[in-house]
Amino acid sequence: MRRNKILSVLTAVGMAAAAALGVAIQQPGAHAAAAYNYAEALQKSIWFYEAQQSGPKPAWNRVNWRGNSAMNDGSDVGLNLTGGWFDAGDHVKFGFPMAFSTTMLAWGAVEYRDAYVRSGQLTNLVNNLKFVNDYFIKAHPSANVLYGQVGAGNPDHAWWGPAEVMPMARPAYKIDATCGGSDLAGETAAAMAASSIVIRPTDPTYADTLVTHAKQLYSFADTVRKKYSDCITDAASYYNSWSGYNDELVWGAIWLYRATSDSTYLAKAEAGYANLSNENQTTTKSYRWTIAWDDKSYGCYVLLAKLTGKQQYIDDANRWLDYWTVGVNGAKVPTSPGGEAVLDSWGSLRYAANTSFVAFVYSDYLTDATRKARYHDFGVRQINYALGDNPRNSSYMIGFGANPPKNPHHRTAHGSWSDNINEPAQSRHTLYGALVGGPTSANDAYADSRNDYTMNEVATDYNAGFTSALARMYSEFGGTPLANFPVAETPDGPEMYIESSINTVGTTFTEVKAIVYNKSAWPARALTNGSFRYYFTLDGATTPSQITLSSAYNQCSAPTGPTLVSGSTYYVTISCAGQNIAPAGQSAWRREVQFRISSSGTWDPSNDWSVPAGATQAANSHMTLYDGSTLVWGTAPTSGPADTTAPSAPGKPAFTNVTATGATATWTASTDNVGVVGYNVYNGSTLVGASTTNSLAITGLTPSTAYSFTVVALDAAGNASTASAAGTVTTSAQTGDVTPPTKPGTPTASATTATSTTLTWAASTDAVGVTGYDVLRLGGSAGPVVVATATGTTATVTGLSAATAYQFAVRAKDAAGNVSTTSDPVSVTTTGGSTGKSCSATYKITNQWGDGFNGEVTVTNTGTTALAGWTVSFTFPGNQKISNGWSGVWTQSGAAVSVTNADWNGTLAPAGTIAPGFGASYSGTNTAPATLTCTAR
Repeated sequence: MRRNKILSVLTAVGMAAAAALGVAIQQPGAHAAAAYNYAEALQKSIWFYEAQQSGPKPAWNRVNWRGNSAMNDGSDVGLNLTGGWFDAGDHVKFGFPMAFSTTMLAWGAVEYRDAYVRSGQLTNLVNNLKFVNDYFIKAHPSANVLYGQVGAGNPDHAWWGPAEVMPMARPAYKIDATCGGSDLAGETAAAMAASSIVIRPTDPTYADTLVTHAKQLYSFADTVRKKYSDCITDAASYYNSWSGYNDELVWGAIWLYRATSDSTYLAKAEAGYANLSNENQTTTKSYRWTIAWDDKSYGCYVLLAKLTGKQQYIDDANRWLDYWTVGVNGAKVPTSPGGEAVLDSWGSLRYAANTSFVAFVYSDYLTDATRKARYHDFGVRQINYALGDNPRNSSYMIGFGANPPKNPHHRTAHGSWSDNINEPAQSRHTLYGALVGGPTSANDAYADSRNDYTMNEVATDYNAGFTSALARMYSEFGGTPLANFPVAETPDGPEMYIESSINTVGTTFTEVKAIVYNKSAWPARALTNGSFRYYFTLDGATTPSQITLSSAYNQCSAPTGPTLVSGSTYYVTISCAGQNIAPAGQSAWRREVQFRISSSGTWDPSNDWSVPAGATQAANSHMTLYDGSTLVWGTAPTSGPADTTAPSAPGKPAFTNVTATGATATWTASTDNVGVVGYNVYNGSTLVGASTTNSLAITGLTPSTAYSFTVVALDAAGNASTASAAGTVTTSAQTGDVTPPTKPGTPTASATTATSTTLTWAASTDAVGVTGYDVLRLGGSAGPVVVATATGTTATVTGLSAATAYQFAVRAKDAAGNVSTTSDPVSVTTTGGSTGKSCSATYKITNQWGDGFNGEVTVTNTGTTALAGWTVSFTFPGNQKISNGWSGVWTQSGAAVSVTNADWNGTLAPAGTIAPGFGASYSGTNTAPATLTCTAR
């Protein structure tokens, strides 16, 4: 993106000299307007600016492969400098060309607003103008301070990757009263003033804000009188202010006059006009260059001619445009055989487009019929050349017309994951509307090569005058915007995935090499909370306790598990949480783990779900990759082989702690091919209790009575063993207190949630005294189960499932071990609805400055099933106003705010979280909302 104007001027002078010596310079013939869809071209040219956006992605941004980027800009100076436009195919925010681009875009709408209205593009233009002006407001925190660059040129250009995952520091650079920049401040004043004219009809308050900043910036520029590139020295190698600052002082004053009608500014512009540059060793104003990011003199000629009608300005404007069309004193801008006016080798189409737009503006003002037609026809010819009316019959606007460029010098559109300009070979995204640099000489030659940045870089200033010229072309020749533009892109393959191979296989183990890859580009994003799973089968009678996990080489964490899926299918988890796996370079976009699963029992990997195909690395869709709790790659087994094998019979129960009313039964544990999950104890055919261990305290027995008990083992698949041999016990004779407490009252439920409920009941009475209560869960194959105990008449039962019906009862106990009759039951259904879906939300301010702040809402799936969508609503207690949001669709009406999931993050696994964020302004105190309501779908 370097623009070496000194070399360019010498080149142009040399070409002019050739013309003066009689070397033939071919003039383009007369061309009728080509039949191009100028509405479509205008539509796409505006869209390009949304692809250049930096910072939080606004909800209205239409580029589905862009996301939040450069979110820490300004943090090194304690400011929020997010927003604005990336300059070109790089990611530096150069304020000088950014401001010029804004002025030129706004100028087009000032002159041809009706073209934007009739083509349906005014809202899109205003959105983009507000977006960049929001950044200028942030960059101008006080009257004599303006941040003119974020990001350093060399580190930025040394890296090739998407904006969303930039790894380098991004320093902020400013001008101020101690080291100023009249050119930068004057151009930014012009941008804000011109934008205010466009925005005023729909948002006068915002327009007033822009004018206030523009006035302050112009006063600063007019006072400090210094080149910005002498102060922001990093910019000097890229956007050095070759022409100085006098042109921006005139230019800025003109636009403030147009925005305010304050004649003081027009007087300043006219007074400063004499300081504009002249041709070498003459008193003639410069005419052998054109309006661009550096020199605005040529725009000043035309605007002052229109505003005042004075002959001096008309003469200077005529001379400049004559040099571009018919020549002046035998010198003329070189013109290719196909008709392109080529001022410079770098971005030739940009210069032709800028000149064409201003030529249109001037032609529309002129009454001189000859010049009116000359300048108009020149503009039409140059714009049509860029759209395809050239010897190559090819468009130079990406995504438009015939044979457009496909491989611009643009990092994010390319979508490399390996910090490599050549990988992949073809750009992954279509950078609609971007005007490439074009031919480097007046020969119509062009090659679509990403490595050739002179021909193929794109930039915000390349499209600025071009967009405004397209508005003029539409106003004359018409066209129809595309109804379905833009069509959302779809990824070119898996964005995050796993490849695996067999390292080695033994009779008791399998060793796997697995690599996690991140090639994300829709949008590019880092995987910082990743994990993956490898699924396998326990064979024969092997149990989980016989599995050993190890890792010989690991760029993530040690494997954990095994964890049961179902039946005999298990998985091993390897967490990469804390790793920044991003499409940002050779070492950044992948992580490798070599792990071994060993068994001291039977081992047969041939039936394992995730077993790699062989020793060659290949994508393995039977391994699953997660971002947090969200599945991003692979397919898990829906179930393992059906477990139909029952546990072995438990041992015959023996009894200890025998009392008049109870005894403790103990038995030898059963075995199972997968695992025993519990035991039921029976008195005859009556279930008296359940246990997950090989013992159970049996209560409620009658004194001096013989009992016979058997035990049945259960596994996870519901298989039941044969009953154990019967064990017998006789309770002791009753002594002392033999009267049980009275029956407790029927419990009532309160504070019921998805996972808990609180029960309260009327107290029992007892001859001696009640010592406590057991809360029983009724129903189920295990019979009554004690789920809570209490010494009072209330207890909270936890660990429940959402949207599930339960029955609970209570029994009282006294010191002698007597147990009351069980109370009547109460029915309780936990919350979460019939779908088992519920969510919660919390609010946090993540950053705050001046009268602005960033916040986020963390949504958590508190249910038992995955969410298909979610909405959070709350009410601001103060004067807070959201300006933009991300990771959700934000709306605000008064103080009421809601955020609903975006298309890509509605699915949320149980216990999963998502944190949509927003940027906002406030006045007074910035108090957090008292409550948030989360609705699950």
